[in-house]
Amino acid sequence: MIFEQLPDDWKTALSDELEQPYITKLRQFLENEYATQTVYPPQEDLFSALRLTPLAQVKVVILGQDPYHNEINGVPQAHGLAFSVRPPVPPPPSLVNMYIELKSDLGLPKPKGGSLEPWAKEGVLLLNSILTVRAHTPASHQKQGWEKFTDAILRVVNEKQERVVFILWGAFAQKKQALITSAHHVVLKSVHPSPLSARNGFFGSQPYSQANTALEEVGIAPVDWKL
Repeated sequence: MIFEQLPDDWKTALSDELEQPYITKLRQFLENEYATQTVYPPQEDLFSALRLTPLAQVKVVILGQDPYHNEINGVPQAHGLAFSVRPPVPPPPSLVNMYIELKSDLGLPKPKGGSLEPWAKEGVLLLNSILTVRAHTPASHQKQGWEKFTDAILRVVNEKQERVVFILWGAFAQKKQALITSAHHVVLKSVHPSPLSARNGFFGSQPYSQANTALEEVGIAPVDWKL
């Protein structure tokens, strides 16, 4: 039942991809993992990014790598949106730095919680390259097929006639620039907001205002980044 959870608009756009042989292997792998292990995000949150941001509404893509793999007081950190955590889980360090830049860039107050659902509903596709992880085991679901599937999602977004702004933080995300071939899209790049790198070019990069400027240039309503 894994891929049956896909929203209809994305399922239609990805119909050819869903017929590929690797999808069968990925489905079998995931069904076994969910049945025998603790896997994050919970299965009902697996495609939250696609459910909250319909294809027709995508304005901005923020690309992550791997879901959070821990839980806080029994609440999983991961809930299907890159970088986002569901309250009462406190914002992890990279998200804290994203909030610092949000205040510096747009003057917005620091959010109290860690959920980025309002961004998703504004047209910001918060997409991890790998959509699941075994609890407490980082990168445990890499090279099982998710990377191919999420690359296909990026290619579908690349086919949109309307401008989309792709925000690529860090070397992993920036490798995906090769999938963004339509000249009317805009790519914004910087180092990752992780505490290890944020002071080397993330702080001061103004991704939020730059994204809105790029959208407004072509008559698309800006994202309301307030949380």
